[in-house]
Amino acid sequence: MNPETLLEVRDLQVEFRTRDGVAKAVDGVSYSVAAGETLAVLGESGSGKSVTAQAVMGILDVPPGRITGGEILFRGQDLLTLKEEERRKIRGAGMAMIFQDALSSLNPVLTVGDQLGEMFIVHRGMSRKDARAKAVELMDRVRIPAAKERVGQYPHQFSGGMRQRIMIAMALALEPDLIIADEPTTALDVTVQAQVMDLLAELRRELGMGLVLITHDLGVVADVADRIAVMYAGRIVETAPVHDIYKAPAHPYTRGLLDSIPRLDQKGQELYAIRGLPPNLMAVPPGCAFHPRCPMAQDVCTTDEPEVFPVNRDRGSACFFWRECLNG
Repeated sequence: MNPETLLEVRDLQVEFRTRDGVAKAVDGVSYSVAAGETLAVLGESGSGKSVTAQAVMGILDVPPGRITGGEILFRGQDLLTLKEEERRKIRGAGMAMIFQDALSSLNPVLTVGDQLGEMFIVHRGMSRKDARAKAVELMDRVRIPAAKERVGQYPHQFSGGMRQRIMIAMALALEPDLIIADEPTTALDVTVQAQVMDLLAELRRELGMGLVLITHDLGVVADVADRIAVMYAGRIVETAPVHDIYKAPAHPYTRGLLDSIPRLDQKGQELYAIRGLPPNLMAVPPGCAFHPRCPMAQDVCTTDEPEVFPVNRDRGSACFFWRECLNG
């Protein structure tokens, strides 16, 4: 393993047991993140992006969720072999997570200063006075105006964009090596989205941390990510450097996601949408899971599951016809 690699997920498998059957939410996912790198994990809702992140963080709801296979290596140590107390020490100090819904993630009856300061009291043994001073520092760092005056306010007194900055501040509190941001710009307007993404990119460069950015929006990651992993039905179907994906996707699903982005030069035209719906994870079709929706599907796609074919040294595609897609 590369000595700079912070996180390496190997053949991770997660399933949910329900009354109706077993849903394979994550089916053999592998990816890695290096220090100072941003990996964007893309896909429609239900593709397994957030479940993978929860498994990595050790916050998966068990039951009904269950990790049935694979490894999660953080700095070379398999997290799945650790006791819960040992994993708790890594959360916050080694890796942290930014959740998509800041309002429901923050405690409504505690001030933001108390919630930020708690990290330092619990993990660093600081006094309440010193922890409050650190909370103000963090709020300044994520560019919340008048931090000294606002540290005593409650979450509902902040706008959506400012609450998201507080969530980023909480994740940064103990200066972790890795941050996982799960849809950090959901429900924010376009201008605030850009501000939050710029802030994350700047903090990543400043601190040299790794960043896993989970999103369904290809437009959000264009200027921020170094590499992209595209997920569909619990599997990664394409990985590539960000500019390669935008220039020439090597999987029909990735091409469909790109074609779905609204463009200024197509004003007045009907927006493209990938036909059909993602599969039921309790009844994933045989062969390539994307074949019922794929414009390039042929007979082999309905019977054989494609492996991840090496397109070049830096990218792979789980499509039998990746060459045709790449040149299309």
